[in-house]
Amino acid sequence: MFKGILLGFLAFAAFALSDAFVKLLHGSLPAYEAVFFGALLGLSALPFIKGEGDRWSEVLLAQRQGLWVVRAVASAIGTTAAVIAFTALPMAEAFALIFLMPIFVTILSVLVLKEHVGWRRWSAVVAGFLGVLVVLRPGFRELGAGHLAALVCGLAGAISMIALRLSGPHEKRITLYGAGVIGSTTLAGMLMLTNFSWPHLDQWLLLLGYGLLAALGAVLLMLATRRAPANHVAPTQYSQMLWAVLLGYVLFGDQLDWPMAVGIAIILGAGLFTFIREDKVTRWWKRTRVV
Repeated sequence: MFKGILLGFLAFAAFALSDAFVKLLHGSLPAYEAVFFGALLGLSALPFIKGEGDRWSEVLLAQRQGLWVVRAVASAIGTTAAVIAFTALPMAEAFALIFLMPIFVTILSVLVLKEHVGWRRWSAVVAGFLGVLVVLRPGFRELGAGHLAALVCGLAGAISMIALRLSGPHEKRITLYGAGVIGSTTLAGMLMLTNFSWPHLDQWLLLLGYGLLAALGAVLLMLATRRAPANHVAPTQYSQMLWAVLLGYVLFGDQLDWPMAVGIAIILGAGLFTFIREDKVTRWWKRTRVV
């Protein structure tokens, strides 16, 4: 159990460092180009995720192909939006808005899965959106495309999570992981056809860090969920906020004011509470192969 949770923390540290690498590009490459090369490098994790007896064709072919497509499209949109958000916003602010994903999952559970949601989880939804208002302070500061992109990333992640609930018990890890990397590579590759320029050497180095660290995070997360229940590993993703504050300060000179810190705390608290209630009420973690 301890090793699994520790691996979860290491996985999300790798993801946070990956996001820092893409932010270091400073938007010098189009977001879809960064996503394409990042996803292409993400394919390097497949040999480690492939289980004994798995077939390579299962990267593309799923038991529930429609849900595979939903996850592929949601992953492509979410990853592209994340790159835009991290390029335009301080890392902690971007993560705060992206971490609305559990709140969006609760709302989609009612709309799509027709689940009953009690007053406790609805209270967490309200608290999460109040936290967003505190962070964004509309009318008191300029809002831009980065804020919208972060919210889109959170919503896309929630859509992917709903599809995972429906397909997870029926699919293998290689299939679930394949949907993300193949979807991102395909959509970003299509967008690249309109305007493509080869990255320079320094950009290649940053892209390597972005893609390989994300692949490392995926492998560590898989190992974590083999050693500990997924519902114990999932909350470790909130450690990314600590990394965001640290990396944002050290690498980019980001500063947190008090209202933003309070808003981030509200969003994180609402998200963690939602995770706990989801586990107690739906027990869907026990039916799903991966986080």
